[in-house]
Amino acid sequence: MQTIAAVLRNYIAQNILFSPDEFPYGDDDSFLENGIIDSTGVMELIAFIEEHFSISVEDAEITPQNFDSISRLAEYITAKLNHLPTWAG
Repeated sequence: MQTIAAVLRNYIAQNILFSPDEFPYGDDDSFLENGIIDSTGVMELIAFIEEHFSISVEDAEITPQNFDSISRLAEYITAKLNHLPTWAG
């Protein structure tokens, strides 16, 4: 079974970067600073996360603290799956 981070790397590489190769960045590299994902990409990523992980992403949770790297996003998803409080605001 793939880790959450591996699922995210694979999805972003194939569906946002349109790369046949693996995700070419580190897990802590900022999506914003590196121009990895734009606003449309964020919306696509949210739709994927909600469907794939069966969680609901609240508007207030769409923050750089939750969505600006593979690591941060994996932590956010893990918290949602475990019903832990997430950073919002």
